[in-house]
Amino acid sequence: MAKFDRYMLSQFLTLFSFFALVLVAIFWINRAVVLFDRLIGDGQTALVFLEFTVLGLPKLITTVLPIATFAGAVYVINRMTSESELTVLQATGSGPWRLARPVFIYGLCVAAMLSVLTHFLVPMANAQLKQREAEISQNVTARLLTEGTFLHPTSKVTFYTRLIGADGVLRDVFLSDRRKQDEGVIYTAAEAYLVRNGEGTTLIMVDGLAQRLQAEGKQLSTAKFRDFSFDISALVTSKANSVASIDSLTTPEILASWTGLAEKVKQSQGALVENLAARFAEPLFSVVAAMIGYATLILGGFSRFGVWREIVIAFGLLIAIDGLRGALVDTVRNDASMWPVMFFPTLLGAALVIGMIWQASHPGWTRRIRSRRKTA
Repeated sequence: MAKFDRYMLSQFLTLFSFFALVLVAIFWINRAVVLFDRLIGDGQTALVFLEFTVLGLPKLITTVLPIATFAGAVYVINRMTSESELTVLQATGSGPWRLARPVFIYGLCVAAMLSVLTHFLVPMANAQLKQREAEISQNVTARLLTEGTFLHPTSKVTFYTRLIGADGVLRDVFLSDRRKQDEGVIYTAAEAYLVRNGEGTTLIMVDGLAQRLQAEGKQLSTAKFRDFSFDISALVTSKANSVASIDSLTTPEILASWTGLAEKVKQSQGALVENLAARFAEPLFSVVAAMIGYATLILGGFSRFGVWREIVIAFGLLIAIDGLRGALVDTVRNDASMWPVMFFPTLLGAALVIGMIWQASHPGWTRRIRSRRKTA
């Protein structure tokens, strides 16, 4: 690799790291606020919040890397154009095709990073995240041990306790069960205890009142009790861990168990093919993102007013190609044999890049066409 290629590649990777860090921080803050409110509100600790945040980072990084790739390429090319570095290189005989080589290598470096993420790190993080969510959803005790707050362990169930004593006794307990459509039950008790019963959990209420409202006829019946046991294990729906998910399997695992995998993960064949093809198409799209930024700016050339118009055009092209990629997802899911269309946006972007670089390397071709039109 020539010294100039190493120089440009170092500039690309430095700016790419900066933009990736900024974008990941912005997206992470937006996601962390919602995640913090949900986990802490359910009585989880800050360590659980930190664990869930770390496990969600690989998927978040795959989302922002193509944007950071494009931003890094545009920034470096814009700076080198404004500082006349590209002008000097072109004057010494380096054409648009020669200058595109470090940009292409830069895109391949990002594609390698994305490949590791999409094929290995993201599925492994999803598998761990799914396992931790199942463990937390089964931990009913942790979801109910939050005093002074109305909690919703599951849909149509509300739980409240005013105070949790040092001895673990729940004071002034309120439990509303509205899971049955034809009736609703409200339990109130002065004290309550959570008792483990094998894999289940039982709530024992002492000195309380049960109020049952029948939907038909609007009849309310009440009953006082000295002690009453209520099995709360069913309040949290536990998903079967035996059902695997395609998002939780690495690419080698998918390829090794492809036969019968659709029935195992309870998904259609089209969904499996789309997921697998997307893992290969996303890294290639990062190469196109870098090349679009370079080709659009090199085609615009030097201008005293800057290259903001070319930057807007490049960003518009990137959004349009990425939108086309999202529109083709349903096509592949409905027909697995259409999986090659997942690579069509990348091929379209590559064709646009080749056309723009070719036009930038043949500026006289455009002038000749314009002169012929004027003559005609």
